[in-house]
Amino acid sequence: MIFTLQLIVTNKKIKVMTTFKDLQFKRKNYGGIGAHYKFDNGITISVQAGPGNYSTPREDHSSADAYSSFEIAMWNNDGEWVTRNLIPRQHDDVIGWVSRDDINKIISIVQAQK
Repeated sequence: MIFTLQLIVTNKKIKVMTTFKDLQFKRKNYGGIGAHYKFDNGITISVQAGPGNYSTPREDHSSADAYSSFEIAMWNNDGEWVTRNLIPRQHDDVIGWVSRDDINKIISIVQAQK
């Protein structure tokens, strides 16, 4: 997996931006793949794909490359769902059929949170 890093310079500090390519997907026992990533601000994003997930396809594959969309959810350090609070016009804690580009946009939103 190739990592793409975007650098943002703020107050003379260099901050490395996380992207979809930085997620470490693992096989799930019940099929498909999943990744969790905890940001410095305490928010964790879950990105899942496979049977039983809101992904395309809803099949058992071993690589993120096999999927064109994913299911995501986010929570804070206290285990409280924050998905609908961070993503405009979302009314659920889990969002389905999210593209890689949209996941990158969501990651940017999450990283901007204090």
